[in-house]
Amino acid sequence: MATDKAAAVRKQLLVVDDDRLVLSLMASGLTDAGYGVTTADSAEEAEAWLASGERPDLAILDVRMPGQGGLYLAQRLRELDHIPFMMLSAYSEAQIVEKATQCGALGYAVKPLDIPQLIPAVEAALARANELQGLRETRQQLQRALDAERNISVATGIFMIKHRLARQEAFALLRDTARSQRRKLADVADDVVGERESAKLPPR
Repeated sequence: MATDKAAAVRKQLLVVDDDRLVLSLMASGLTDAGYGVTTADSAEEAEAWLASGERPDLAILDVRMPGQGGLYLAQRLRELDHIPFMMLSAYSEAQIVEKATQCGALGYAVKPLDIPQLIPAVEAALARANELQGLRETRQQLQRALDAERNISVATGIFMIKHRLARQEAFALLRDTARSQRRKLADVADDVVGERESAKLPPR
């Protein structure tokens, strides 16, 4: 496996192809275009590199390779931190394109490759990957906000029962507790709900 460590890189790419000549040409052309490039000549070699904790900004995968093919590796990338990828193939069969799309491919290129034509496809895939990552982060933030709001509501209800207070008074007590402890309201609510849930658990 070879890794280009040029200082001025924009994005890190993982290129996987069992054809050593294609791999070399792609690595050279993409490096010249300003990318940091790591290469692997099999899905197994790529998985070993990923197992070390490395994460590319985009993987470019050959569909057909000996052993585990590109579609298998694509599925592993999808499961592993949502690593974005595009597919390469010497075939332009509709069925292959459909499978690649179903796996979540952000692009598809047919060999033989022309590097000047490949670069716009790589840039488009990277842009789409950034959009998807932004959507995932927004969704996670919304989910966290919803979870926090739910726990605050539940904790307020617990205070209502525990201290025999009206909802507004119970919420004020929860808020004052957070202020006195110099903690976020959501964190105090999490503790209140957690204590209540723990109390419900049967003894072991």
